Amino acid sequence: MESQRPAGKRNLWLYHMFALLTVVAWGLSLVSTRILLDHGLHPIEIYIYRFTLAYVAMLCFCHKKILSNSLKDELLFVACGLVAGSVYFIAENVALEYTLVTNVSLITSMPPLLTVLLVGLVYKTNRPGRGAYIGSVVAFLGVGLVIFNSSFNMALNPIGDLLSLLAAFCWAVYGLMIKPLSANYTEMFITRKIFFYGVLTAIPFLAVEPEISNPSILLEPACLWNLLFLSLVCSMAGYLMWALAIVKIGPVTASNYMYFQPVITMIFAMLALGEKITPVGYAGCALILAGVWLADVLQRRDIKKLS
Repeated sequence: MESQRPAGKRNLWLYHMFALLTVVAWGLSLVSTRILLDHGLHPIEIYIYRFTLAYVAMLCFCHKKILSNSLKDELLFVACGLVAGSVYFIAENVALEYTLVTNVSLITSMPPLLTVLLVGLVYKTNRPGRGAYIGSVVAFLGVGLVIFNSSFNMALNPIGDLLSLLAAFCWAVYGLMIKPLSANYTEMFITRKIFFYGVLTAIPFLAVEPEISNPSILLEPACLWNLLFLSLVCSMAGYLMWALAIVKIGPVTASNYMYFQPVITMIFAMLALGEKITPVGYAGCALILAGVWLADVLQRRDIKKLS
């Protein structure tokens, strides 16, 4: 059973609402990023602006402890900032230039499944069960359909879908890297450090940008409001609400809300961006969601049988 702090059943609805609101915000984040790209900002710039603002805002709430307990931990935070910060979000942002927002959301919803498979490779004593393998086959078939649909039916460059897959793997690897840190540091401290080192490690990537956008673009209402939404709602508030939801209602219950994220992205991508999904795209979408869900359900069933 999941551990819950004594919040009282009557008050737990608030933390369920936190989880739902966070997933809605994260589902909308890709649409907001696409809007910023359409207004002339570059993928790396969007990431740096977004997380610099989020870091400064978070520093207002979490500033008593600046450095980690050891040089080893500090270097691990640098690595986490690179993998889960700069590489993950830059890959995701660049992917949005080449493929549908819906595709990016679907493919980047796979880290929970990929994490289970990576755990089996890294920790020999913790092999994934039958459910993880069945779910991964179904989900990867879905990814194949999504990439096929984009490349052949819609004549889109497959690099966007492949970059989305890279982002998904980065987040899965981060899930393993963060494990030794989560025992010694608060969620807020970890998040703040990753924001900081994510921005720091992203700066060298600016060298590959063909040009730097005029900062005056940020004053345009569409850019300003979408950037504030990404920084303050999706990044700062989203991470904090998610951390509270995990503590109060448990990680398994909270993670169930993640199934709604690609659906939310798909709906708003159609409404705000006019994206159209073909029947093959819908089939790929269904397979990815079914694979992630199937792995989760079968794995829990296997755990119950063993307990």
